[in-house]
Formats: sequence, structure tokens, C-alpha cells
Amino acid sequence: MSTLKDFHFEVDASPLAGHRVRLTSAGKRPLEAAVPPEFRGGTPGMWSPEDLLVAAVAACYAVTLDSLAERRHVGLREVDIRAAGHVTRRAEGRLGFVAIELAVRLYVDPGAEQEASHVARDAHQVCLVSHALDVPVELELDVRAEEAPRPPACSDAVTAVLAKR
Repeated sequence: MSTLKDFHFEVDASPLAGHRVRLTSAGKRPLEAAVPPEFRGGTPGMWSPEDLLVAAVAACYAVTLDSLAERRHVGLREVDIRAAGHVTRRAEGRLGFVAIELAVRLYVDPGAEQEASHVARDAHQVCLVSHALDVPVELELDVRAEEAPRPPACSDAVTAVLAKR
């Protein structure tokens, strides 16, 4: 016998002046969003609904990847995820999202590249947010092996100061 899981997520949206909205959900910090500056009357410097949609896809992919990697014991040294949502006039004539791209770079131990690639592709297949959308979510995956952790990036001036110590 299987158990049916049923989750419920509630968000309240309260319109504010200046084409802004306050988003609240029990037990979480409030968030404000606004019309993006790309649209008439938009507000620069604030999250927009469009940003939040792309962020939801990226965040869902990231936590799904982390969960699957942990469950399958695949060590990911470093994960870089960049997401881009493409909005243009759609075939039916309305302005809307036509694709969301995830550019994912994984750094793993040598020999773990294939396992990491499988986990990354599986995470793409099972992300709940991506499945809820009417637009394709495309995955560009780059898996790299490295022998040792990469040193943190430093400017030449900082490196020179540290070398004198």
C-alpha cells in the first residue's frame, strides 16, 4: 500500500503603491516584489515576479541536486548554477516565458564525473517547480574533475601582501 503525500503552500500577496506587492507566508520573512524595470512603470533594484520564477527554478534544482547527491553518496566539491529566463512574444501572440536555461557546473573528485552527471540530470528530471511550468527548462551541464580544492581567488596585491608575511 502506498501513502499519498499532499503538501500545501500558502502565500499572501498584498498590493502596495508603485506597482509593488508584499508577499508573506506563515513563519517566513516578508518579501517585496515589483514590476521589473524592463516593463513600463517598473522599479529597478527590486525582485520582480519574473525574477522570482527563475529563482524558484534555480533553487528547486539546487536543493533537488543536493538531496539526490547526498542520498546517492556522490560528493560534489563545488556547484555553480546560473539560471536565465527568456521572455518574448510567444506563438499565440502574448508576451511570456519561452524557456528557462540552467547552466550548471559541477566540480567533483576524479573518477566521479559520470555519477555526478547522472545525479545532475536526474535532478533536472524530478524538480517539482520545473514540472509545474508550461515552458521548457533546459539544462546545460559541465562536470569537471579536480585533484585538490581550488585556491580562493585573490588579487595580485593581496597575494603579494600575504607572501611578505
